[in-house]
Amino acid sequence: MQNLFDFALATPEIVLLVLTGAVLLIDAFGNEPSRRMTFMLTMGTLLVVILVSWGQWGEATQGRTFSSLYVADSLGHFLKILSAIAVGVTLIYGRAYAEKRDMVARGGEMYSLALLTLLGEFVMISAGSMLTVYLGVELMSFALYGLVALRRDHLASVEAAMKYYVLGCLASGILLYGMSMIYGATGQLGLVEIAQVIRDGGADRMPLVFGVVFIVSGLAFKLTAAPFHMWTPDVYQGAPTTVTLLVGTAPKFAAFVITLRLLIEALHGIAVDWQPMLLILAVLSLAIGNIVAIAQTNFKRMLAYSTIGQMGFVFLGLLSGVYEGQAGASAAAYGSSLFYVVIYVLTTLSTFGLILLLSRQGFECEEISDLKGLNRRNPLLAGVLLLSMFSLAGIPPLSGFYAKLVVLQAVVGAGHVWLAVFAVMCSLIGAFYYLRVVKMAYFDEPEDSVTLGSGTLATRGVMSVNGLLVIGLGILPGGLMSLCVDVIRQSLNF
Repeated sequence: MQNLFDFALATPEIVLLVLTGAVLLIDAFGNEPSRRMTFMLTMGTLLVVILVSWGQWGEATQGRTFSSLYVADSLGHFLKILSAIAVGVTLIYGRAYAEKRDMVARGGEMYSLALLTLLGEFVMISAGSMLTVYLGVELMSFALYGLVALRRDHLASVEAAMKYYVLGCLASGILLYGMSMIYGATGQLGLVEIAQVIRDGGADRMPLVFGVVFIVSGLAFKLTAAPFHMWTPDVYQGAPTTVTLLVGTAPKFAAFVITLRLLIEALHGIAVDWQPMLLILAVLSLAIGNIVAIAQTNFKRMLAYSTIGQMGFVFLGLLSGVYEGQAGASAAAYGSSLFYVVIYVLTTLSTFGLILLLSRQGFECEEISDLKGLNRRNPLLAGVLLLSMFSLAGIPPLSGFYAKLVVLQAVVGAGHVWLAVFAVMCSLIGAFYYLRVVKMAYFDEPEDSVTLGSGTLATRGVMSVNGLLVIGLGILPGGLMSLCVDVIRQSLNF
């Protein structure tokens, strides 16, 4: 019998909330400019949360609680662990950057807000109802708005925060309006219940289809898909780089999961209506992201448009999972999309981590020209940059190549051969600006002779592991790919 209030299922969120409150309270009584204690407590919190989620995953903890508002399953455990790791790696890379720019001297809000962002992501990942989805989206979004504006004396950051806030509120309103129409059409808020009403033919089709349009639009904003990408370049460029990395990594996991739960689990019965929308989003993202990135000279802005193009592949995997009612093939397609998101986040951590390590007091490594001669000044960072750019471009044997390959296999298997050809052509266009970065790092003369460090021992170690994973998961991708397919098959009902 379903336990309406099984708090044990929500242990990761409860532990994270309690420890975040403790970190915030302890930091309020601290006056150390570097906030070393706050940083250590934050990393300890992330470690505890990872262990709790790992324990639940190992014990195969599954179920629904709080009247099906919350769901615990393998997909949730897997992505909660990855989200916490992504936040931890981001804070390791960005700690020195934040200290040099006085982002923590007046208080450790950056660490507390990062944990609150993660809490919102956890709620999104375990959402079993449209109410929980919206609660998680708002919790994550408002914490991110505050993080983007953390440098209150930096005009570009404040401007980016205002744009992000205004467009984010608009997207949340669109998503909420779509949910209200879905509720009006089905009379249900729970995702499983919505799916059942649609299967039984009890939904009012007209408001249901209109609701899907608004929901897909809101999800496209969160996944930075064109034409809902307007905020991405400005926020990526204007936000402090540590915050840019927080925006560009773990939230992608959460946005991807709510896309799966809303479209695949709840609205799979009307896939014929939302599948063409995803196709349009995929085509526009691939084209706009890769073509516009060529014209960029700012490295962070180029990576923002690169993100838009990369998300096009994610939508390709999602739209390929619905054809001829083949559930096994669907799991493989959705698994390929999940694998792509994991590889994208892994590579993004290394690319923006490099920007953080190369930035120093009074100097922001933001222009592509700032990377000239990097190999002569720091071969380790140049090597990681090469691996990251080649992976994003889809060059074998790196992980990005295999990620693109499995998505294209799913697209061809679904009968969209022309779409696969289009995606390959867009990837070839994208290879130009990725290879341009490598060319500057290895073949151009450096513009200054300042010696570049690689950060602390912990930072160098994490960066090295990050780079090795980029190539290792390309050479031996089978384990992770199988895991992605398995968690999809075990967790989603479609």
